[in-house]
Amino acid sequence: MPTITFISPDGTKHQLEAKAGASAMETAVKFGVPGIIGECGGGLSCATCHVFVEPGDIDRTGTAEDFEEEMLEDALTPATERSRLSCQIRMTDELDGLVLTIAPEQ
Repeated sequence: MPTITFISPDGTKHQLEAKAGASAMETAVKFGVPGIIGECGGGLSCATCHVFVEPGDIDRTGTAEDFEEEMLEDALTPATERSRLSCQIRMTDELDGLVLTIAPEQ
């Protein structure tokens, strides 16, 4: 099982084991990580699972595609080149050790 670490805005780290194929958002919600709301359930119709991917992990996760970028434009925390919606990051063994920082406002 791949591991994923969510870093809360206050610096608290939440290291979790993710099920391969589950989204990073689904994993966070399952384990009750504060700050990841996932209001739309992963339907790509909100921006309540906004995270920042660590610079070294962008090559592994890829960047946001067009519709995801549009959703990020409406996020409460301004998007950066490292922004992703965690519902769009599918966990695989290749993403083992992924680190995501939760946006301060969702």
